[in-house]
Amino acid sequence: MSISPRRVGVAFAALTALLVSGCSGEPERPRPAPSSPAPAPSSAAPTPTGADPAARAAALVATLSDEDLVGQVLMPYAYGSSATKVSPGSAAGNRALAGVGTPAEMVAKYRLGGLILVGFSADDPTSGNQATTNVDNPKQVRALTDGLRAAAGRLPAGAAPFLVGTDQEYGVVTRITDGVTLLPSPLAAGAAGNPALTEAAWRAAGAELAAMGVNLDFAPVADVLATRSTVIGSRSFGADPATASAQVAGAVRGLQAEGVGAAVKHFPGHGLTAADSHTDLPVVGQSRAVLDRVAFPPFHAGIDAGAMAVMSAHLDVKAVDPGTPATFSHKLLTDVLRGQLGFQGVVITDGMNMAPAKRWSPGEAAVRALNAGNDLILMTPNVGQAYDGLRAALKDGSLPRTRLVEAVTRVLTMKFKLADRPAPALSTLDSPAHRKAAADLAAAAVTILRGRCGSPVAGPVTVTASAGRDRTRAALADALTAAGVKVVPSGGTVVHLVGYGDGSKDLRADATVTVAMDTPYVLAGAKSPTLLATYSSTRASMTALAAVLAGKARPTGHSPVKVSGLPATTCGT
Repeated sequence: MSISPRRVGVAFAALTALLVSGCSGEPERPRPAPSSPAPAPSSAAPTPTGADPAARAAALVATLSDEDLVGQVLMPYAYGSSATKVSPGSAAGNRALAGVGTPAEMVAKYRLGGLILVGFSADDPTSGNQATTNVDNPKQVRALTDGLRAAAGRLPAGAAPFLVGTDQEYGVVTRITDGVTLLPSPLAAGAAGNPALTEAAWRAAGAELAAMGVNLDFAPVADVLATRSTVIGSRSFGADPATASAQVAGAVRGLQAEGVGAAVKHFPGHGLTAADSHTDLPVVGQSRAVLDRVAFPPFHAGIDAGAMAVMSAHLDVKAVDPGTPATFSHKLLTDVLRGQLGFQGVVITDGMNMAPAKRWSPGEAAVRALNAGNDLILMTPNVGQAYDGLRAALKDGSLPRTRLVEAVTRVLTMKFKLADRPAPALSTLDSPAHRKAAADLAAAAVTILRGRCGSPVAGPVTVTASAGRDRTRAALADALTAAGVKVVPSGGTVVHLVGYGDGSKDLRADATVTVAMDTPYVLAGAKSPTLLATYSSTRASMTALAAVLAGKARPTGHSPVKVSGLPATTCGT
């Protein structure tokens, strides 16, 4: 699928002007109650099937009421693992969030353009804004997405595919983990340094997301890891803008080849600050020259690769718009992202339930975000307040109708680009071909930062790990056994694993080999004669590590970030 949203700017502007003049006199309709579903799309003028996506979007926008337009720019989360049947606790959560009991009722009441699936894992740095989880396994996710689409199909905008998004970044931020092929982290891909391997792996990921009914991935992370950020960390492809750019482009091409839209994030670059935008407003103090040279290239690469969406970040970028979070900055989103980087696709906010966005009420925050240049409002903390705030602003003119129509037209254009692709069967998940793509990328990532290249461990091995990593320790032990290495509970050559959030206290002084399964900075304090990095703790990464330890594979990766006192590799250049 070839997708180039940058190329439609001139035609799009003319189209928007035409739509605004044609819709401005339409009377406003009352918002329907949850028990009164919106009229079916058959009551509106049909959209031209088979036409250019922008033309189909234009035709559909011309039929929509104000409330339908407002709903199309909202993409909240919901409670419950089913669209129509939820637990009492999930129903209570939905009522507090949106005044309805189920996700399907939320879609109907607010004419929603999409929904984000949420969840978290133990090492997830984004867990603070994940109020619930509604992803358990692929079969459940597919049933949920089918139910959401059934509800959305009855809306006036139902001719356009409903957006179902999630943060499937791989590594520490992976929403759906059971029954799917788990890729190594982006930092591991950066260490491998082979965009073709990245593209193949992310194409497998796209096929699996599509099979579960997910058509928008809030990935890849385009942030250059210029600081030792724990909130970005191994979610980034590395510290070098050129390397990260090639990797971002590969991931975008892979996802979108399978009909899943890619949303590169977090513009203008969360890797330039170590602070966490979930809890505070991080300051990006670098000069504009540094932004141009370091932060922007991976976003530019993602745009050139055809990325359908870009996610804006809650960052105070002093060199461009001091004091204003980028999510709400017209200078950054409209002047820089669209005007200078040439992006014409959908701009999506980061979670509006994060602290920097909550300085305003949900309604005011939504209006400010749209006026700045966002097209989709993600994870508002109150759906009804955001919806009502947008309608009120449209009525009093503080949200120009031209801006709303422009946003909806972009959203619907993206939807029609994703249309007419049947979802693959669930049997494609975790297939041998997909596992091979993940394994190839994981194998190319393994890096030796101290010790002789290809030096296997001698004698029996005892695998240890920092607290809470027993499953990963067992996975490596199994992989070593399969590779012909004897593993003993104690007394063997110690191979010690450390991961996300670990520091010097988690190292073992008696370990012969220490392995970093997340960012490798912790290795600077390790005393082991052999230091390795996998940047990831997936089964594929542990299998690749075992092959190196057994002397059956050469560690060809290069650390994509600088580790104090250590080279990028001791295994060649």
